[in-house]
This record gives sequence, structure tokens and C-alpha cells, in this order.
Amino acid sequence: MRKYFPIIISFILIIIAGYVVISKKHEKSSSDMQKEQVAYIGTFGVQRKCARFPQFIKRLKIPQPVMIDLSQKRYTGISLYYGQKLEKTLHLKQWEQYEHFSTYTLDEQGNIYLVPMPFISIHPTTFNLQKNIYKLDTQTGKISIFMHFDDVKPTASNPYGINAIVYDCQDKTLWVAAIDESDYQSQKGIIYHINLKTKEILQRIEGVDVLSMALIKSSKGKFLLVGSARDSGLYAYAIEHNRIQKGAVKLLELSNSNEHIRKIKITSNNKLELQSIPFSYTLITQTAKKDRMYYQVIWDKTKKKWKIK
Repeated sequence: MRKYFPIIISFILIIIAGYVVISKKHEKSSSDMQKEQVAYIGTFGVQRKCARFPQFIKRLKIPQPVMIDLSQKRYTGISLYYGQKLEKTLHLKQWEQYEHFSTYTLDEQGNIYLVPMPFISIHPTTFNLQKNIYKLDTQTGKISIFMHFDDVKPTASNPYGINAIVYDCQDKTLWVAAIDESDYQSQKGIIYHINLKTKEILQRIEGVDVLSMALIKSSKGKFLLVGSARDSGLYAYAIEHNRIQKGAVKLLELSNSNEHIRKIKITSNNKLELQSIPFSYTLITQTAKKDRMYYQVIWDKTKKKWKIK
């Protein structure tokens, strides 16, 4: 019996080793499946928007369609194109007071909330301008500082401050992002959740650099989609009880690592349109259309992953 003992021990060890390998494969498979399930944010359609155009447009008898333009190509600040071919322009000199804007969001009253953008070169006032959210009043059409952030501190190495914004129709709040303290080595951006009436900061999510934002309601709940300023990824934060649940999940990543998602738009059921631009933490020197890329993104039910076209 003793002479068979080493053989029996070896046989037992082989069985144990096989079990461990199978278990690890199963765990890896389960882990991968969980990642795929987490990346799935449910089915969704085109969202019904509460946003309205400013009331002063009606007062001035400006016909639809109207397009808000922040491209800085012809005018500093903001301008409105209107008419059947968008061949006419409305631009007030007062709209140049705070220089350049990055993006905007509208509420149900027609107020436009804008965030700033450093552009081409730095002026003595550039850094202070990046610390504010601006508001174009729906009735008067005048732009003023809506909210100032003392803790936003742009520098010559990173002149960006408040840089992304979206209005939440459900609870009448603003989601805003800043990337002022970030650099190539560290991600120190902040997402702010703001009570529109009181200007109280309801929540701060630190350590995330955001270039674009969009809110989405799906069969699995409410999410804040963000395009990263750090990489070419699109991420989703679950929102429960009007608060972000920490720990974003990556939905997808563009093939070109130099591209960053600047705009996120829901175009149809389970389909997104993404606009990307080259981005670094230095000044934007141009906004030429040739630098923008567009992607159609859809959830592939069969392969259980996001498909980029």
C-alpha cells in the first residue's frame, strides 16, 4: 500500500489543481459578465426636454428655427442664428462682456446658463472669468454672473475652470464640472450638483475630469453620462434620490486616444451621437469643424456591448 501512496497523493494534487483552474475560469467569466451587465444602463429613448428658448426672442419677433452659436467664429460670446436657412444673426454687444463660452444649458423658463472657455490667449481677466457660471436672462436678454466659485483656481499651466453644465428638469438643479486643478499626471476635477434657487452645492464628486455631460432616463434608472477630459471614454454615474452614486462605469472608449467626447446627444432608441475633439489642458486655439468627429453609438443586445459606428 505504501508504494502506491505517492501516486495517490499526486492524483489528489492533480484533482485540486484542476478544480482551482476551473474555479478561476468561472470567477473570471462571472467577473466579465458582471462588468458587461454593469455597463448596460437599460433601454432608453429620445428624452422629452423641458428646455425652452428665451422669451425675448418672441418679443423681438424672431422666427424659428433658432440656433444658439458659441463657435466664436464671427462674434465673441454668444450669437443666435435664425430664419429658414439660419442666414440671419442676432448678436448684442453686451454678450461679449464675459468673452468666450464653452457650452450651455436651458431651463423651462428659457434662461440660458453658460460656462466659460479660455480661448487662443490669456488676458489679465481670463482666470477670473473661468470661475463663474453665467446666465442669459430669458426676459431681458442680458448676461450676468449667476454663480462664482472661490475654490476654482485656473493657472497658466491649466487655464480651464468651470467647463461643463447640464440642467436637470426633474429636480430643477444644475450639474456642473470644473477641471482647474488637474494636469497630465493627476485627475482633480470636480462635479458639482447645485440647487438652482438657493445656489447651494448639494453634492461634490471629486477626482473626475469631465469635458461633457448629459442626463438620461432609462429602464434601469437615471444616469449622468460624462465624456472624460482625461481619456476618450464615455462614463455613466447612477443617480438615486437626486444624488450621484460614487463609482462611474465605463460604457465605451473611442479608438483614437487623442479624441475626447465634447457633446453627447440621444438621437433615437438606445442610440447616442457623440461629438469629439482633440483636447489637452492647454488653450483651445481653434474650433474648426474639421477638428470635430462624430460617432453613432448603439447598444448591441446580441454581443452585450456598445457598438461604435
